[in-house]
Amino acid sequence: MSEQSTDLREIVRRRYAAAAVQVTEGGTTCCGPQPVEVDESFGSTLYAADDRDALPAQAVAASLGCGNPTAVAELREGERVLDLGSGGGIDVLLSARRVGPTGKAYGLDMTEEMLELALANAAKAGATNVEFLKGTIEAVPLPADTIDVVISNCVINLSTDKAAVFAETFRVLRPGGRVGVSDVVAEDTLAPEQRAERGDYAGCIAGALSFTEYRQGLEAAGFSDIEITPTHPVADGMHSAIVRAVKPTRPSTTVAEAEAASG
Repeated sequence: MSEQSTDLREIVRRRYAAAAVQVTEGGTTCCGPQPVEVDESFGSTLYAADDRDALPAQAVAASLGCGNPTAVAELREGERVLDLGSGGGIDVLLSARRVGPTGKAYGLDMTEEMLELALANAAKAGATNVEFLKGTIEAVPLPADTIDVVISNCVINLSTDKAAVFAETFRVLRPGGRVGVSDVVAEDTLAPEQRAERGDYAGCIAGALSFTEYRQGLEAAGFSDIEITPTHPVADGMHSAIVRAVKPTRPSTTVAEAEAASG
């Protein structure tokens, strides 16, 4: 990892560690330029009232995302779910309720303070089918082909190595498994420099991929049936979007393999 990437990761870690401490001490937080910033584009207001009311208050207060991935992932009883960048645990706890006692919800986060908050929230919720893991979304500490659904809420844009995130997501999913994430995506006309002018990296803006870049990244990792649907604006030319994709049940044929077969 380059020095710049290491520095950016540490900036992100400190930002969300501060957010976790703020919530633990009784505040609220949201993805934004400061540890505490709440508006209609980010946070717990993007969840249905019934979902918010069913969870511990600190899980709701720690919501940092730009969407509600559990509402779009179409989770089913008995499935195994992985939340990349699980924060205070809101999406893990909602997933655990949807997959039921025969399923399981994993949360992965690199921030010790967030993991402590998530564990406390899981205990308050009485959730027994959850497990929180410490690690990075570029190196998921789970075996290959073991997860049915990967979700994430406004976290992939924070990674400095998105190709690794897509590759790891593909690896842990079982064949036929699917992705249902919320993330910030930029319009194709915006250069990276223009994205950075609209917000900083830890604020979920500067590191966002364009629609085309996102699709190409998922395709390069091997995903099919890719859908990227904008839901609401978060900055000029930038949107919260629902991203769906599927890991094929059979390995896809590369261009080189197809040419070799035809030749």
